[in-house]
Amino acid sequence: MQTRKPHDSNDGGVDSSHLSDRARLLLKALVEQYIREGQPVGSRTLARTTGLNLSPATIRNVMSDLEELGFIRAPHTSAGRIPTAQGYRFFVDSMLTVKPLRSRELRELQERLQPDLNVKGLVASASALLSGVTRMAGVVTVPRRELMVLRQVEFLPLSDSRVLVILVLNEHEVQNRVIHTERPYTAGELQEAANYLNATYAGQDMVALRGKLLEAMQRDREQMDRMMLTAIEVAEKAFDDESGSGGDYIIAGEANLLQFGEFAATQQLRRLFEAFNHKRDLLKLLDRCLQAEGIQIFIGEETGREALGEVSLVTAPYSINDHVVGVLGVIGPTRMAYERVIPIVDVTARLLGAALKPKQ
Repeated sequence: MQTRKPHDSNDGGVDSSHLSDRARLLLKALVEQYIREGQPVGSRTLARTTGLNLSPATIRNVMSDLEELGFIRAPHTSAGRIPTAQGYRFFVDSMLTVKPLRSRELRELQERLQPDLNVKGLVASASALLSGVTRMAGVVTVPRRELMVLRQVEFLPLSDSRVLVILVLNEHEVQNRVIHTERPYTAGELQEAANYLNATYAGQDMVALRGKLLEAMQRDREQMDRMMLTAIEVAEKAFDDESGSGGDYIIAGEANLLQFGEFAATQQLRRLFEAFNHKRDLLKLLDRCLQAEGIQIFIGEETGREALGEVSLVTAPYSINDHVVGVLGVIGPTRMAYERVIPIVDVTARLLGAALKPKQ
């Protein structure tokens, strides 16, 4: 399973290759202990849990070195230490062992993500599934419509040169919209146009369809018959939808984050929930993942968004017919159990893509 750093992540210039085996082992133990307990980890705890024949004083010296390198820090006046974003990054990149899901867990995911829902129903189901299984927040972007397959189009005349467009996409999804045309069209003209478009373009994805419409519009319109001209003119407006590029997501389980002490501060929690509601910052972050392969992990400040500075985001793109159409992921504290979350995100992305695949 492939995991990647964010494209513009910064390691801070620390050469971690000089860490001794002892320092690596203690850092790994500290991170794992903090992920489990959520409490600063002291030298006596590490001496007891690692099984190393080291005195607390020796461990304190190693921890001091790790702190100087920026891997751990002391919160407030606590005698213990907690990992920094840089410490988590080193742990994830160099020490983490991701195990595949057990057969029982895989069956549970498969059973809970049923393919007989429409597109938004599947997206909502996947988001709720990620949230329920991880006990954190699940997020799934709505598939980009221009990469969906057209099954059928219908046009119904309205008043004032308006036309109701009914699109059936990928077998499951029905979308309605109202367009304004240059002149009023009769019901007969619109029916002929719909028949022509369905016979010519049904079964093609919206990207290919738009390209062919553009080619048709560039041809000599004088050589088109009236029916073709009507079909092209109406389709140009019907399929040129500004909202078709995606730009939305469904998030579930935000309240799960309240169980983590890191989000106890009211102001911090308010900023995080505002980011979820306003969507812009999180959408920009998720859009970056569309161009990536495999699992992407953003830890704390790597998100590049102040409101998301205390969370980690584990994402994976999902595909329909080998076209990446969206991203899903889990949002939680930086001390999330990465080895468990990563395979859940990876498998859910594959299952969602399979469920969304158009039926032949």
